[in-house]
Amino acid sequence: MHERPAGGQRAVIVGLAIGSRRDDAGLDELAALAASAGAAVVGRVTGRRAAPDPALYAGRGKVDEISRLRDTSGADLVIFDHALSGVQQRNLEQALACRVVDRTSLILDIFAQRARSAEGKLQVELAQLAHLSTRLVGGWTHLERQKGGIGMRGPGETQLETDRRLITRRVKVLKERLGRVAVSRGVQGRTRKRARVRTVALVGYTNAGKSTLFNRLTRERVYAADQLFATLDTTLRRMHVPGADPVVLSDTVGFLRDLPHDLVAAFRATLAEAADADLVVHVIDASAPDRDEQAEAVERVLAEIGADQVPRMAVLNKIDATGLAPGVERDACGTIRTVRLSALTGVGCAEFVSALAERFPARPAHAEDAAVGAAP
Repeated sequence: MHERPAGGQRAVIVGLAIGSRRDDAGLDELAALAASAGAAVVGRVTGRRAAPDPALYAGRGKVDEISRLRDTSGADLVIFDHALSGVQQRNLEQALACRVVDRTSLILDIFAQRARSAEGKLQVELAQLAHLSTRLVGGWTHLERQKGGIGMRGPGETQLETDRRLITRRVKVLKERLGRVAVSRGVQGRTRKRARVRTVALVGYTNAGKSTLFNRLTRERVYAADQLFATLDTTLRRMHVPGADPVVLSDTVGFLRDLPHDLVAAFRATLAEAADADLVVHVIDASAPDRDEQAEAVERVLAEIGADQVPRMAVLNKIDATGLAPGVERDACGTIRTVRLSALTGVGCAEFVSALAERFPARPAHAEDAAVGAAP
């Protein structure tokens, strides 16, 4: 029987280049994720393989290297910056004699820690169950699963079927509850449109400063910290924009490179705020060395949720750390496409508010009256 080792707080992180070169940014991000989950990174292992090993993901020599580093550093946890199969995870834990976690499991753990609203907890549980359902076979290898017809089936077969049925039943319940949330969001969205309220969705890579900008613009106190996935739950607040239609600003969950598909699917109801918005504001960390790659990762998720056709404006945030001057950048038609600002200091935020006023100028009162009179 394979008992999983207990979890730990001192971690060795592993990042392998599979068939191509790998930069350090990905492993730095994994270290930040580990810190967000509460682990202290005490060692790193890198390497290159033409293809993942079916049994261990890394080769036997690399696993031995990880084991030696784990022993010398006193680590009790190994985190792979890759998606491991259930078999690979089990084999690695047996070889390393400690708990092994992959990138998807790490992100799910962070989400489970940070979810606060009932909706957020439902979404996280749904993603966890979707991930768990792919690992049931590996989890029951200590039970007999013989094949050969009547009288030859072991008890593990029945246990697996029972687990699958329980998970399927729970997933159905969670999807029904989240479906009701989606219906409620749709009603609220239609109400805002009838009231001519403009919805502006802040999106961006995790830790790009969305929540800090949200707090600056709405004078709210949404939790913001220098860590990945500081907030998960979508927050909507009215924002005062002089000379513009009423504006509601929404702060959404941050995106990430290689964000697990199960998470995107589970948070689809929340991310619908971006797909249904009048304007998507892509907040970019101007100080990030890999900001272009981060921006591309966000664009891929926006396309996946159907928000790639929504009108867009970019915000280059954290200019206080880069030396960039505050201001706006216009396209050939004169439309503001980018605003440079610092959400932390407030520099450039006035230009952003003016850009929203330019995008959503207030309709004259007589025009609104005429529209009301023409309504059936």
